[in-house]
Amino acid sequence: MQSLPSSRPVLRFLFLKAYARAGLAVVTAGGVLVTAVACGRGGDYASSPTTVTVNATAAAGSVGSPSAPPSAKGGYVALGDSYTSGPGIPDRTGTPTGCQRSDRNYPSLVAESLGIKATDFRDMSCSGATIGDLSGAQSTDDGTNPAQLSALSSGTRLVTIGIGGNDIGFSDLVEQCTKSGIVYYATGSGKYTGSKAPCRGKYVSGGTDQIQQRILTAGARLADALKEVKQRAPQARVYIVGYPAILPSQGSDCGLDMGLAPGDVTFLNQEVQQLNTTLKQRAQAVGAGYVDTYTPSVGHDACSAPKSRWIEPFLPLAPAAPVHPNERGERGMAEAVLRAVDG
Repeated sequence: MQSLPSSRPVLRFLFLKAYARAGLAVVTAGGVLVTAVACGRGGDYASSPTTVTVNATAAAGSVGSPSAPPSAKGGYVALGDSYTSGPGIPDRTGTPTGCQRSDRNYPSLVAESLGIKATDFRDMSCSGATIGDLSGAQSTDDGTNPAQLSALSSGTRLVTIGIGGNDIGFSDLVEQCTKSGIVYYATGSGKYTGSKAPCRGKYVSGGTDQIQQRILTAGARLADALKEVKQRAPQARVYIVGYPAILPSQGSDCGLDMGLAPGDVTFLNQEVQQLNTTLKQRAQAVGAGYVDTYTPSVGHDACSAPKSRWIEPFLPLAPAAPVHPNERGERGMAEAVLRAVDG
């Protein structure tokens, strides 16, 4: 997905003021105030020196090193947006640097676990990518990423694609919902308006859900892209990688921490699930695999305990972009991909 610009002083002031109203301490990473940013195109992210120790299993609340299925034969190409590239997770690798790829993102972990040689692995993922950037060059704050599909060939044997969030404008949606949440908490938490989901009301009216319509459009675009993938890499196994649980299903214990009204936490969670449903349907329609990262990530969202979360909140405590997977999350997603490939 795509990050919001960090230069939003008014929003930052109101967000921190909302924290102060609730008597909450403002969290810093590495002693530096982290501005509230949502899902990445461009810009660097402040990182905490905190070391993320990953062990045990996904069922126990964290994910260990991905178990390795039999080594894949042929090349592996990873396509996707920032949930694939892993912005903010050290160390940055690849070009252009504006894509903010981490050498610990799930494609890198999958390639390592499958025993794929570096010369047979291409990570084309890029922060801020849309489905259109699969077939066209993408400009970043630091360099241009070629069309992601350009890495495919007749020798490609494995393709993973994690994309769609930027096509539905998820970052703008989170920003708008955060602004609505700040007003919500500043005016009595719905006492006077009676609404627990002020942001939802801006996008859902008269039975029409604007975000659902965007999801349907994104699904149609993905269908076209998958046809091109098949043409370029006819021998490849193709997997669409869904999005993890970014927020919990209910916002009663989360909303203020994220600057979101409780009902809007539920609203945003439902939209992510609908996006995943559409991604799965489009994958199945062309015989591609679908990787469910949502189910194993339930309980590890941005509002969960720091030692178990896969997604960092607006004020990250681990090296990662705000409202993006941390290293634990990327490992969890890698496990899900490996289970699908091995299955």
